[in-house]
Amino acid sequence: MAFRPLLRQRAVVPAMAAALSVGAVFAPRAVYAEETTVDLNRKPIYDDMPLDTTAPTLPEPSTPSTSTPSSPSTTPVESYRPTPTDRLAVQISYARMALHQQVVRSEAAVDNALTETLRLEHSFTSTIRSLAPPKESGERIFPGALYVLVASMAGSIVTRNRNILLRATVPAAVGLGAAYAVLPITMRNVGDLAWKYEERYPVLADTHLRTKERISKFIETGKAHAGMTVGMVEGKLTETRENLEGWVKKGR
Repeated sequence: MAFRPLLRQRAVVPAMAAALSVGAVFAPRAVYAEETTVDLNRKPIYDDMPLDTTAPTLPEPSTPSTSTPSSPSTTPVESYRPTPTDRLAVQISYARMALHQQVVRSEAAVDNALTETLRLEHSFTSTIRSLAPPKESGERIFPGALYVLVASMAGSIVTRNRNILLRATVPAAVGLGAAYAVLPITMRNVGDLAWKYEERYPVLADTHLRTKERISKFIETGKAHAGMTVGMVEGKLTETRENLEGWVKKGR
């Protein structure tokens, strides 16, 4: 009878251990799939190396680069071959540039032509205006030009039955003389303008000077001969009058 409590105690101990084990297994608790319990201070059984107690460092995540990812060096670079569309676009661009240059040149040529036309027009109008006599001179172009035209027509009528030399020179000479007589200021302005253009050509200017000198000598010679003729006529008239007076005195 003394052994029964001992047997009961031996039977209760395994039952309690089994109950604790089942309670430990089926006890409600949070379980994490990635949770691992590692005792860093425990030394491995089969490793004689000292244990490194420092915590492992994880590599820092690299920041994404904004640059364009380069192609792998192992892939070969293919050479670019322009397509027919690309070649046509290049030719069209060349044609457009050539057309643009031609249009620019045409516009420049038109601008230059208009500028030259305006310059010639201004030069012509200013030249014609410079030939007109001043208002205070009292000279009028319209009546004077009409008189010159009538004088030239009269010279042409006078020499209509003469040779061709007289028919070509007499009307011009008569008209020129009438112009110098009726429009002296205008003719002087015309002569100065003609001389400005003649100075550009030395040969023409020299010819003009020689012709002017000859005409001046001819006029001076004509004036001298006219004076001599007038003197001779006056002398003859004086002599004739004296003879008449003597003849009258003798008749008395």
